[in-house]
This record gives sequence, C-alpha cells and structure tokens, in this order.
Amino acid sequence: MEIGITTFVENTPDPATGKLLSPHQRMMNLMEEIELSDQLGLDVFAIGEHHRPDFVVSSPAVVLAAAAVKTKNIKLSSAVTVLSSDDPVRVFQDFAHVDLLSGGRAEIMAGRGSFIESFPLFGNDMKDYNTLFAEKLELLIQLNKSEKISWKGKHRPAIDNRGVYPRPHQPELPIWVAVGGTPESVVRAANYGVPMALAIIGGGPERFVPFTKLYKDYYKQAGHDPARLQLGINSHGYIADDSQKAADEFYKPYAYVMSKIGRERGWSPMDREHYEMMREPDGSLLVGSPQQVIDKILWEYELFGNTRFLLHISVGTLPHKKVMRAIELLGTVVAPAVKKAIGATVK
Repeated sequence: MEIGITTFVENTPDPATGKLLSPHQRMMNLMEEIELSDQLGLDVFAIGEHHRPDFVVSSPAVVLAAAAVKTKNIKLSSAVTVLSSDDPVRVFQDFAHVDLLSGGRAEIMAGRGSFIESFPLFGNDMKDYNTLFAEKLELLIQLNKSEKISWKGKHRPAIDNRGVYPRPHQPELPIWVAVGGTPESVVRAANYGVPMALAIIGGGPERFVPFTKLYKDYYKQAGHDPARLQLGINSHGYIADDSQKAADEFYKPYAYVMSKIGRERGWSPMDREHYEMMREPDGSLLVGSPQQVIDKILWEYELFGNTRFLLHISVGTLPHKKVMRAIELLGTVVAPAVKKAIGATVK
C-alpha cells in the first residue's frame, strides 16, 4: 500500500490566537511539509484546488512544480483538479511540466469538485455539472495517450489534428478519478480503467464498501486486468504521541472548518460529542495515537482492499510544528507498521 498526505492548504484562524498566517508563510510551511514527507519516505503528497479565501491554492500544478525541485522520490498529485471548470489541454500541459521537473513523479487526481466557486469564475453553468466532467475527462484521457489529437465536444472548441506539448517524462501521466460516493462516477472510472480515489469524510466507512465493490466489478467487466487495479482511500485525520493529545489538538481547527462549511451547506455544526463519535474505531476520522491510526488503516484495508491511503491532516490550521510532528509519526511509525502488516497478509 502507498501511504501519503493530502492537503487543501487551508488558511483559517489559529484557534489559540485567532490570527491568520500570511499566505506567503502558509506556503513556506507547505514546502517544509512536502520536503519532510519526501525525506521520511512517504509515497504521495497531494494538493487540492479551491477558489475561496480559506484555502490558499487555486493552481495545484504551480505549487507541485515548486515542490518537484525540492524533492527526490515522492509522487506529486492534485487532490483534486476541478476538471469540470478547467481546460483539459491546459491541465495536461501543466502536469506534464511538473512531470518533467520531477523526473516522472506527477499525477492528476481529477474530480467534479464539491466546492463550486470555480464554475461561475470560469464561465461554466452549474446545469452542466455532470456533462462537463464526463466530456473533459474523456478529452484528458485521450490527450494522455496521443501526441496529436482530433476531438469535438459540446463544452470546448474542437481540436483538429493538433499536437499538445510538452509531453510528460512518463509515457503517460497517472490519472486518478476522485469520487465521493456517486455510483455514476465510480462506474465511469472503472470503465476507463483508471485508478479511483474514494473520499471518506463522514459516516461509517463500512457504508462505502458497495462503491468499492462496484468499482472492482465494473473494472473487470470492462476487460481491464484486475492485477492493475488501484484504489485509494482519502480520509481526514491527525496523529499525536497519545490519543487524548491528538483529540484535543485537532478538534478546534477541525470543528471550525466543518461548522463553517456546514453553515454554507445546511449541515449541523460540529460539536465535541459528534467529533468523538467519528473518532470511534468504526468512524471516519483517523485521529489518535499512532497505534489507533495503524489499526484503523488496517481495518479499512480489510473492508476495501485499497492500494493507497492518503491522510488529510490540515483540515483547519494547526500550528506548523504539530503538523510536522504528525507527518513524522505517519512516516516513521504508522506507514512502516501498516506496510509490514499488509506485506505479511499478502505473503
């Protein structure tokens, strides 16, 4: 199993001081987080795209390009690229640059986007939410396979036998499709034979088992080699030296963000009781001691048979030193233990 980190590069008030970091400082902290993840041997670092004031990064490829020249081994991915509101040609070119700078470590994690600010910003109509993604994913996959392309669709000007450059360092860029539990998205990823990343940020993980089974069944039915199937699980979480410390440190920044988003979407605000319920062994939050996080990753592996797990540590702004400590525990304690346990199971 590959193990790594996702982040939206949040910039929310520090619960202890009420102050915001400057965007420059938040970005410098991010570079240190990526460098540490690489040094510790984590497999993936993935950055999300947003167009709102509480998240810093609107162009993951630009930030990943900076990270490419500061790292040596770690895979550099988006999480996600909001493909529906972007131009697939430009997305492909941007990540080809990241791939060249990194020597073949770039990935694209494409999604429809759960935040919708980019749609009106770039002149897209929300009534086309589903068809935009379907059409643009098809184009992106074709661009990845062919240097020259002819293509015609509804949402973008036609392309008449044009070359798209630069080409990536890898023969093809890995393209993952990120889903949040929509069956149509699951089936689409399976039919294309591309890896799927499933975000579990609420509810019990067990309720997502039918989605992973659907993916595996359709992947095989579409004629793809089951041995090449890749399935990722992305979850919110945090690791500290002991369980109570982790719970206390993570709660306020997590509750701030989830309550704020809840107000926008009609959810109930996050309270400590609900938070602690989510931390239970069968809950969606991986917040606790290293052993608790190890146990939950392995439990989810039993449920899903996933080949990748990405931990989203910075839901709301935590002190930088604490984020770095969480990354250190993930890289030095959690990841080795999980890989050893899974290796023993496979053997």
